[in-house]
Amino acid sequence: MGSESIVLEGGYVRLEPLDLRHIDALVAAAAAEPSLYQWSAVPQGKREMTRYIDTALEWQDAGTAVPFAIVRLQDNTVIGSTRYFDMERWAWPEGHARHGSTAADACEIGYTWLTVSAIRTAANTEAKLLMLSHAFESWQMLRVCLHTDKRNQRSRAAIERIGGQFEGFLRAHRMASDHTARDSARYSIVAQEWPAIKARLENFIAARSSR
Repeated sequence: MGSESIVLEGGYVRLEPLDLRHIDALVAAAAAEPSLYQWSAVPQGKREMTRYIDTALEWQDAGTAVPFAIVRLQDNTVIGSTRYFDMERWAWPEGHARHGSTAADACEIGYTWLTVSAIRTAANTEAKLLMLSHAFESWQMLRVCLHTDKRNQRSRAAIERIGGQFEGFLRAHRMASDHTARDSARYSIVAQEWPAIKARLENFIAARSSR
């Protein structure tokens, strides 16, 4: 499952397959306000960004991730990045409707960051709407997880606002941006919840458009 043919476009943003041609634009996006990323490991500078994209593409080649550059449609500017990752394919028994499918059954959405000018715009909400729609409606996924640093109150509030259900804390789960073992707040959305969450996200975007 690669991202070569996957382009997700809404009214505000386009998610296009991440590749090395995005390096300079992403470096500029990340450099606009580095202090914004206290709890997120957002690469700074060309060397770090190149390594970041190379890793994302390695995961993509391994079939465990689908990374994107986020492009603002209004001015065709790259404003950040996001990805599906930890793609899980379950061992469904022979005879089951999902047996033999190459599509993932569950995944995580993360590595999401936006440049300062895109904060508090429709960009993040629409990016999540596009990605969740594709996950649940095209790939027929059963669960999407989202994790964030326990200390990142802004990110936790954003996940809860879109309807992510809090499942608890995972202790010493991943390396934090300050190079400590971070505790992660774990959230999930399951297929049965998706129609209501989709309606909520669409309402959020419509309300912003009407201002």
